Formats: sequence, C-alpha cells, structure tokens
Amino acid sequence: MREKKLHFVVTFYTTAEAVATERLCKTLGISGKLFSAPRSVSADCGIAWKSEIENKERLIDELSKSGIEVQGFHELEL
Repeated sequence: MREKKLHFVVTFYTTAEAVATERLCKTLGISGKLFSAPRSVSADCGIAWKSEIENKERLIDELSKSGIEVQGFHELEL
C-alpha cells in the first residue's frame, strides 16, 4: 500500500478554470496534475489540481496574478 503524502489541492467552479490552471502550471514549470476531486472537498466541476505541498505559495501567487477563479485551496493527505 502506498504511503499518503501531504499535497496542495486547488478546486474549481468550472472545468475551463481547471484546464487553464493545468496550462498555466505547465508553462511555469509547476509540477502537478488534474484529478477527480475527493469527496472531502467541494469542487463544482468535480476536477481539482494536485501539486506537492512545496508549491503552495507559488501556486497561490501565480493563480492570483493570472485571474483564474478558484473555488478553494486545501492541504490533503493523498
């Protein structure tokens, strides 16, 4: 069984915002991936972005500058 690690998870209202985040992160070299949002968090579109916890501050800053609307930020063991 895989050991759970703390991750930074971003949830979205729309799929378009989730895909825009994926594009932004690829452009900026921020690692992570889109995945089905866990039931423990609210994501209207059902998709979330998962990244290493070390990327938290940079990701929040870059999303804020980009104008991408997020539903929430979460720290989860996945």
